[in-house]
Amino acid sequence: TIAAIAGHPRAARGVGRALRQLPDGSDVPWWRVVNARGEISIPRSGLARPLQRALLREDGVVFGEAGRVDMRVFGWPAEDEEEDIP
Repeated sequence: TIAAIAGHPRAARGVGRALRQLPDGSDVPWWRVVNARGEISIPRSGLARPLQRALLREDGVVFGEAGRVDMRVFGWPAEDEEEDIP
């Protein structure tokens, strides 16, 4: 959705690249970005994946049995906000 809002709906990798380039201490809420299937895309090694999951839970996001976020419930923009996007 972020790529589409930026005018490049098929540029999800570019969004990931931009997030990886964020400097330490950035106030951009990177943890709120999951892939189109509602999955965390961070590689399984390291601490970033469990950190993202914990931060999403703090935000009130619920993970289903398959470990996915229901994008109809937690996706952005909400369906009633989509008409406001240029």
